[in-house]
Amino acid sequence: MEKTDWQNKGKGHRGRLRDRFLENGLDGFSDAEVLELLLTFGTPRSDCKEPARELLKELGSFSSVLDAPLPVLEKVKGIGPKNSFALRFIHVVASHYLRDRVRGRTYLQSSAAVIDYLSHEMRGLKREIFKVIFLDTAHAIIDAETMGEGTLNRNAVYPREVIKLALDRHAAAIILAHNHPSGSLQPSAQDIKLTKTMHFLCSCMELQLLDHIIIGDGSYSFADNGLMQKVQASSSAVMDQFSDG
Repeated sequence: MEKTDWQNKGKGHRGRLRDRFLENGLDGFSDAEVLELLLTFGTPRSDCKEPARELLKELGSFSSVLDAPLPVLEKVKGIGPKNSFALRFIHVVASHYLRDRVRGRTYLQSSAAVIDYLSHEMRGLKREIFKVIFLDTAHAIIDAETMGEGTLNRNAVYPREVIKLALDRHAAAIILAHNHPSGSLQPSAQDIKLTKTMHFLCSCMELQLLDHIIIGDGSYSFADNGLMQKVQASSSAVMDQFSDG
């Protein structure tokens, strides 16, 4: 049987990179070497070593390269439409994989996978985005949806739309998530206010708000840090006022 290009041994620098990957995965690879291999998907007959180095030089890091939009990638020396498409496609496929991987799993059993998905989607972005994860009665993940972009203090998030979509999805619980482009993991006053509002509305509609996750230089969970308990107490106090009335 004739061997494919990927199976041929000793075919120069690119062949050696492919052999190393097939034998050991990415262990020992530099970021430039990983990018070089990725670029071969877009231009399989071109020397991709220098364009890979230029990408890192211009954009600063491997993650910044994959997060960069097409126009930014195409401005880098040696990167044309085919290479930029290959890089963006790989990034989106990774997001699709991570999102699909958490569907159907219970949150408590897959919280690390959820953080992986959210981090891939939101870390390093220059704008703030707001996502909601929808869960069923067993807290198995139904889906995730981007509900707003911009900043939370500029009315980018509409709580009624979150509730409506949760009911449309027949969700029993939700998890909120957003990123801080600054990298800070400290919840802002607006973050806490939004969480309180969402918890109150969820309680009114017999939905559970399980957590609010912030993605920055790492991740922050309201639940893990005791903030959800304070939010719940505040919401319960408001509900009690309504009941007394």
